[in-house]
Amino acid sequence: MSRIDFQNICKRYSPQLPLTINNAQITIEQGEFCVFVGPSGCGKSTLLRMVAGLEEISSGDLLIEGRRMNDLPPAQRGVAMVFQSYALYPHMTVAQNMAFGLRVLGSDKAEIDRKVKAAADILQLTPLLERLPKALSGGQRQRVAIGRAIVKEPKVFLFDEPLSNLDAALRVQTRLEIAKLHKDMGSASMVYVTHDQVEAMTLAHKIVLLHTGDLIQERGSIAQVGTPMNLYHRPASLFVAEFIGSPKMNLLSGHLLRAEENYALVRIGGHEISVAVDARHLQMGAQVQVGVRPEHIAVAGSGGGAGILSHLHHLERLGDSSLLYVRVGVDQPITTVKVDGSSQALFGSALTLRLLPEHLHLFDSQGMACRRTLELPI
Repeated sequence: MSRIDFQNICKRYSPQLPLTINNAQITIEQGEFCVFVGPSGCGKSTLLRMVAGLEEISSGDLLIEGRRMNDLPPAQRGVAMVFQSYALYPHMTVAQNMAFGLRVLGSDKAEIDRKVKAAADILQLTPLLERLPKALSGGQRQRVAIGRAIVKEPKVFLFDEPLSNLDAALRVQTRLEIAKLHKDMGSASMVYVTHDQVEAMTLAHKIVLLHTGDLIQERGSIAQVGTPMNLYHRPASLFVAEFIGSPKMNLLSGHLLRAEENYALVRIGGHEISVAVDARHLQMGAQVQVGVRPEHIAVAGSGGGAGILSHLHHLERLGDSSLLYVRVGVDQPITTVKVDGSSQALFGSALTLRLLPEHLHLFDSQGMACRRTLELPI
């Protein structure tokens, strides 16, 4: 099994610096596609490089297949890494680049040829095997780098922002190829680092979201671990709610009026909003924030829910949909509403927003989410 266990992993580059990784506790099951995501400086690449053996572990244990890896050199860990840069030898053909690592290990020539051909078939590189890297597109070069990892037949694949050097169209194409590769490889586990939440949402079985934190002891900490849809629909904190989702979740400031087992009543400006959460642990009158995704706000008289008067500040047409940027009060930030692309709303026009309790989130003054009591199927 290619299971990976991070047991209280910490990383500190020097005694004078704060922790880069702070007490990471993660389990990646065999065959799982796990994505490390987070803002710049949160430690996601450091975490990946510790799996590869390219960074020392300050404390804690890293296990692969139940075996402690802390002191093993990279070549003995059964992992293969694809870097952000292609790192191809310019004077070698595609086939030679893919075979280089196996030749260094002294593998049999017939075995090398078999593995290179098999990897080329998977990645659709067979017609390009005799080309030099300079004759390849960016996407083709990245596939060669992935092929170089495949031929090693590792237990664990590591990807460090492999799509960041590609243009938008190639990113989508290569992302699909990586997803297909994961299905074709079967039991191999994949760990993927990105700052792009779209890559995280579309590729991952499990997302590990890291954050830098405002306090020294929070830096390099794990904000939430779960499936993409769990993080999207059930964020554990304000940080998760705002990081996952594009456009990001809207937040409206208010005060808690009442808290029952199945709902909380919040005053936002002159409106009372019902939220399907259990907020009984909070004090009445406590400052809170109500969160709602742009696609979960209905405009005008479409169904029930609280009605909030707003005025259109700006409109962005995206084709299949439009984004309305509205203001619901002078003391509230601009709110984003995602509607049908045919919307005819005009600048400055008054709009009534409908907020349904089951789509709302409630965060306390520390930014932690209250437990939702009415969950939609995901």
